[in-house]
Amino acid sequence: MISAHSSVKVAKHPLIQNALTQLRDYRTPSSEFRRLSLQLSRLLIYEAMVGLSAKEIGVETPMGPGKGVVLTDYVILAPVLRAGLVLSEAAQDLFPGARIYHVGLRRDEETLKAISYYSKLPEKLPAESSVFILDPMLATGGSAVAAISLFSNLKVQSIHLVSFLSAPEGIKHVQENFPNVQITTGAIDDHLNEHGYIVPGLGDAGDRIFGT
Repeated sequence: MISAHSSVKVAKHPLIQNALTQLRDYRTPSSEFRRLSLQLSRLLIYEAMVGLSAKEIGVETPMGPGKGVVLTDYVILAPVLRAGLVLSEAAQDLFPGARIYHVGLRRDEETLKAISYYSKLPEKLPAESSVFILDPMLATGGSAVAAISLFSNLKVQSIHLVSFLSAPEGIKHVQENFPNVQITTGAIDDHLNEHGYIVPGLGDAGDRIFGT
């Protein structure tokens, strides 16, 4: 059961739920799955970035002076390879100035633990950094915790996790290790099966996105 103070945001917008339903359908072909994944990614990223900091500035319009705001956060996108690339692509459309740090993690199919095979991070990040970990499936939570740890070790205070779907087990794992991380997801599904896949889920997101 998810705590009332869980920092989990389930995005209930009809466009999000419509795209997610079509992604779940096993009959959806790879080309359509990728298009829908990009659509869903943009909507979820939009929801996840609602708390970005901004400051008021003056702006000259064609009709004279006015007021507006500019974002002040140092935004970092951290897609978990490979499936997270679709979320990163969509996020760059919304925030082209974001920095991108790829995180390579794979799951050991016997232990279900995350194994790191790539990460290239700086020794230090600005204090105003807002990191968005991008991974379509929050299943066991192993990959999410491993990715979050990389940035937590750099003393980053604002870390978000964005996923299409989440399992209660994965949410619990993240919360136990990083209770302050904000999770934005399209749905919280029922459980994990014996292979660590989300049920009912949508299958292997990476394989369906890339047609492999």
